[in-house]
Amino acid sequence: MDNKTLVRLEELLGYHFKNRPLLVESLTHSSHAPSRIHSNERLEFLGDSVLALVICQTLFARFPSYLEGDLTKIKSMLVSRKICAKVAGSLGLQNFTIVGKGIDKTRALSGSIAAGTLEAIIAAIYLDGGFAAAEQFILKTFGDMIDKADAEQHQENFKSMLQQHAQQTENETPTYELLDEKGPDHNKCFEICVVLGHRRFPSAWGVTKKEAEQKAAMNALLEIGLLEAEAI
Repeated sequence: MDNKTLVRLEELLGYHFKNRPLLVESLTHSSHAPSRIHSNERLEFLGDSVLALVICQTLFARFPSYLEGDLTKIKSMLVSRKICAKVAGSLGLQNFTIVGKGIDKTRALSGSIAAGTLEAIIAAIYLDGGFAAAEQFILKTFGDMIDKADAEQHQENFKSMLQQHAQQTENETPTYELLDEKGPDHNKCFEICVVLGHRRFPSAWGVTKKEAEQKAAMNALLEIGLLEAEAI
């Protein structure tokens, strides 16, 4: 790989390497390397752990009210092969990854090879510039993903968050009470509230019982103080 191409990649990554051969190694898939020990597999192994640490540290600091289960769900989503491959694609790594002649770059860079290349690059940045450099790169490239993952977690897991809180702090399991339903059979709306022990929380309406339960759980979390309205 020529120097001009490496400079272009460094500009995309926002990081300039002191050890350029390390960058080349991070891009070299085992299908092209003379042996697997000379491929990016070892860097991929290290980068996976560096990525997980940065994401865990960021989530821990950013969401002080989240329980372990909620943090784990967001972390698992962010470090998944699917998300890593997506980030690799957004950086255009398919234009730089070095693979064997029998591999279709376009196809390969949409899956596990793409994810592995990104993890290898993270490790290369970590080895070349230290933890701070790797952290800066990860937060820059995963920032939007963290926001999106948190939003999806909120939308889908209010019930889970409430249940974990109730079981850990009050040794209770929330129940969902159907208060009312309106409309014809093909277009009903449901009103549901959460009951936790002797406490009843504000009800919520939804076009399905599941949606109403999620909204009711959200109301309960807001009243308990585990959520802030502006964060939803």
